[in-house]
Amino acid sequence: MSLTYVKGTVRSNGRQATLDFLVDSGATYSLIPHDAWLTLGLRPEDRQEFVLADGTAVERNLAECRFELDQRSTNTWVTLGEPGDEPLLGAYTLEGLRLTLNPFNRTLLPMQGRLA
Repeated sequence: MSLTYVKGTVRSNGRQATLDFLVDSGATYSLIPHDAWLTLGLRPEDRQEFVLADGTAVERNLAECRFELDQRSTNTWVTLGEPGDEPLLGAYTLEGLRLTLNPFNRTLLPMQGRLA
């Protein structure tokens, strides 16, 4: 199994950070590392419980920001990481960008819209 990383830009409060995100379609929200969200001036707006891959439950703060990737952009909820957390690109942001992860070759593709 291989991992997929993409370079994305996060914007808030007139500031920006460009990070290498691990694409994790199993994660609900994208995760912005601790130092990056502090630099961006993000402030916690909500809090949610998450379950890690090993079954451990953790609570993390959420905030909203602008996310840009490959000439696409969206406003999105993100998880505010704690020290040591790495950047993740989650399903909610992927859907906002109208992208989907091809599981066979691990590439991002434009999402096909559905009205039904």
